[in-house]
Amino acid sequence: MKILYPAFIRLPTEKAHGVQIVKTCEAFAEAGVDVELVIPGRKTQIQESVFAYYGAKNNFSIVSTNTPDLVAHGPIGFFVSALWFAEAVKWQKSFWKADVIYSRDAFVLLQYILLGRKLVYEAHTKPTVISTFVAKRVHRLVVISEGLRDAYLKRGVSSEKIIVAHDAIDLELFKKEHSQTESRQWLGIPQDKKIALYVGRIDAAKGADTFAAVSELVSNDWLCVLIGSGPLKKMLQKQYPKALFLSETPYRELARVLATADVLVLPNSGKDENASKYTSPLKAFAYLAAQKPIVAANVPALETVLQERAHYFSADSSQSLLSSLERLSSETEYNDLSSHTWHIRSAIILKAFE
Repeated sequence: MKILYPAFIRLPTEKAHGVQIVKTCEAFAEAGVDVELVIPGRKTQIQESVFAYYGAKNNFSIVSTNTPDLVAHGPIGFFVSALWFAEAVKWQKSFWKADVIYSRDAFVLLQYILLGRKLVYEAHTKPTVISTFVAKRVHRLVVISEGLRDAYLKRGVSSEKIIVAHDAIDLELFKKEHSQTESRQWLGIPQDKKIALYVGRIDAAKGADTFAAVSELVSNDWLCVLIGSGPLKKMLQKQYPKALFLSETPYRELARVLATADVLVLPNSGKDENASKYTSPLKAFAYLAAQKPIVAANVPALETVLQERAHYFSADSSQSLLSSLERLSSETEYNDLSSHTWHIRSAIILKAFE
């Protein structure tokens, strides 16, 4: 089988969707599929190769269409670039030879609806007019959560074409043990503090502001650390000087980063539909693999994944998050993630193609 995966993203990227796409392609290829990832010529400041940055096996091909990068020019620039990219993909010989065209980009797949190709759409956010139109017409719809499945069912998508495949984790990253002392020294984190750590996008949907506010409430023996980038980072740095904000690191260093923590925090906002109902966050599985206590917002998307393996607080409440930290036990149970690997996920999806 050959899968062509058009992805209208800059790659490598520090954002989670880059990890998810690369690991999905890697897992398909490990299952014996001929995979070609097609990307546009969008600019990236990351100089490493895709495979090096994500610690992925070089077992699939990556092709750049070198289409113009107009994303910086706002919505119109994004639309023109995406449309140009979708058209350029059609000129690839592999587009017509592939058995499956697989993508997370509904707008890109929209251009192929009438071309007689077997299309698979992987949805990560709540249904829109375009994504619903595409979902009803593709061969299969892959969703990352039960919440998304239910949302598309309500929009009239047939249950027979929907595949629920939560996101996953690369357990190879966590086979090597990392010293907390060495890891903190490497990142520049104090050794004499209890570290509450959040890794991810610094925005309101992910609850980064709720967690940052806790830095003003905790006792002096605690330090709130946020690692990542996002629209709220500069504002929160000024507003909460007691919190420590650090830049993101390559995905391959994730286990080392998480080793610095005493507790890992998932503060998703209950006010954002995607963050509270529809997501299947990569960091939730990484947190579980790190074997650290987890404090998480009590939203359906997180409760479905973490179940009894986390301590929950009221979403969007810094005071509730603080109380959870203060009550936290240092004990944590072993988390069996063998059913949440990229290999298992790819097998579920590929079986449905049959």
